[in-house]
Amino acid sequence: MKRSSINTGTAVREQVSNNSIAGSLTEILKVFSELTKFKITALVSFTTGLGYILAAPTLSFTMFYAIAGIFLLAAASSSLNHWQEKDTDALMDRTKFRPIPSGKIEPVFALYVSLGLLVSGSVILLFTTNFTTFLVGIFTFLWYNGVYTPLKRKTAFAIIPGALVGALPPVAGWTAAGGELFDGRIIMIAAYFFIWQIPHFWLLLMLYGSDYEKGGFPTLNSVFAPEQLKRITVMWLIGNVITAMMIPLFLYINYAASFIGLCLISAWMIFVTLKFLKSKTERKDIRNTFIAINFFTLLLITILSIDKLIKVF
Repeated sequence: MKRSSINTGTAVREQVSNNSIAGSLTEILKVFSELTKFKITALVSFTTGLGYILAAPTLSFTMFYAIAGIFLLAAASSSLNHWQEKDTDALMDRTKFRPIPSGKIEPVFALYVSLGLLVSGSVILLFTTNFTTFLVGIFTFLWYNGVYTPLKRKTAFAIIPGALVGALPPVAGWTAAGGELFDGRIIMIAAYFFIWQIPHFWLLLMLYGSDYEKGGFPTLNSVFAPEQLKRITVMWLIGNVITAMMIPLFLYINYAASFIGLCLISAWMIFVTLKFLKSKTERKDIRNTFIAINFFTLLLITILSIDKLIKVF
């Protein structure tokens, strides 16, 4: 009986120890995901892959190197951004639980992570793709952290030059596949992602404008009335759809089904946009429109990628 009790106690301690290790690992992964803004960097990977697929005559493992390299640079940029905005993050309800302001990590740790990711991504791009792709990746990193991030503190219109950050990952994928940097086809794709980011951000602003003001950021909420800001955002949403519909004028669409799919999702997005325009601008209306424009972009990436992949195979 005594031996049985000892065995039981040992088993319990081992279970507690295993649970603690699992809990610690989960917490570490969660912090790392927050620090690198994993959802955003994952989307960056998708757009990099899209650029590669559209340029490459055949697929090769280089695509995965390009995606990995740009992903790591985007993660490095996000980590550095956490360090740059640690003080303002602590003032805003939306960001005060991020790793640094919540005390989960020391600020210097974010710098170490950023440096490690920056070096890793740079090495991958330099030795597995080409120098042009490396330059596009580094320029994006510098533009986000050296231009856009400090500019946010000075003007409510910082998102317009800042949107260049989202336009460049598909260009990196394109050049990694051997495409020309200033080819009109990839410039059109980049234009879509440039325009998309502006209503994407301004919808967030409509949701969290007062929170941004707590952090000391100038916002359009102090420049425009809510109804004016909604109408301006609607114009950008419509412009985003028009840009998507212009893509077939620059980029050859291989199958009629792809073009029909593009028309259908564009018609749906116009419907969502007009519904938003007529709404009372409640939080649920803004949130639904925000989800819709992101889903529209994912559908666009999917349609263009599948259209080319079917042709390749």
